[in-house]
Amino acid sequence: MTTTQPAPPPSMRLRELAFGAACAAALRAAARLGVADALGDSPMAVEDIAATVKTEPGPLRRVLRALSCYGVFAERPDGTFAHTDVSRLLREDDPNSLRAIALWCTEPWTWDVWPKLDEAVRTGRNVVEDLYGKEFFPYLNEDAPESADVFNRAMTTSSVQSARDVAEFLDLTGCASVADIGGGQGHVVASLLDKYPGMRGTLLDLPRVVEHAVPRLRAGGDLADRADVVPGDVRTAVPVKADVYVIKNILEWDDESTARTLRNVREAGGPGTRVVVIENLVDDSPSMRFSTAMDLLLLLNVGGAKHTTQSMVDRLTEAGLVIDDISPVNPYLHAFDCHIPG
Repeated sequence: MTTTQPAPPPSMRLRELAFGAACAAALRAAARLGVADALGDSPMAVEDIAATVKTEPGPLRRVLRALSCYGVFAERPDGTFAHTDVSRLLREDDPNSLRAIALWCTEPWTWDVWPKLDEAVRTGRNVVEDLYGKEFFPYLNEDAPESADVFNRAMTTSSVQSARDVAEFLDLTGCASVADIGGGQGHVVASLLDKYPGMRGTLLDLPRVVEHAVPRLRAGGDLADRADVVPGDVRTAVPVKADVYVIKNILEWDDESTARTLRNVREAGGPGTRVVVIENLVDDSPSMRFSTAMDLLLLLNVGGAKHTTQSMVDRLTEAGLVIDDISPVNPYLHAFDCHIPG
């Protein structure tokens, strides 16, 4: 049950950290079983939750008890379990749901790559190619389509939750067109088109991704007459002309892929074109544990990294962009407002 406990001694704290995978596995199990959705606003007996999600009560109690140690669900004195502010985020119907994110961070491939972190640290390169014989995104889309779907849902969740912030932040007054490069399902584009009724927008991302672009951008949607949905790999080419290019949370690959993408944007836009790069930064974040963990996962899967302010400045400058401003979009995102020089 949930009580206030003194901080554990260092020896126990290290043991807890070494068993971190148990917490991640319990979180994944609860998400996949739909436990948070089954648990209503009132506390419930484990037997009732188990009947709803079709599990054995005993093992389910053990999972819930483990998670309650981290504030995910709360065990009450009578043995029932109740929601916490954290566990509610595992519900599908919560407006701030992070269920897809929790699943993405614990997909089967992650359990293959984490034990090889020392190898990635020694070599500075990803371990996915040695494990699966191909780069991460080809592996995901060709060999692990279920994980690819989870990835797309997770990215959609992040985009939906940040799209309004990005649209509110960006001043595109006087711009006739905007292109979201690697823009997922198009939530940022849709939000910008809502803000600027006279503007045209383009979404560019992999074919499998844009197949599921938000219906508003596709034929029959209310924004379709002002939107173009273009399938393509931004690392290969950017076949889109626009006044402004938005690049959000994709420049985290290996340096070569990042450089190719920025070069493709430069070639597509030409002198004077505005380029806005939006990223999470590991040196200015209220959630360093999460962002540094994602940074290590990027090393493992694509040989990439979450950026510091300086590393982002270096990449953009090396790509020949001129940085005009660096500003926070919200507590988690920063915008690097740039232009392509003449």
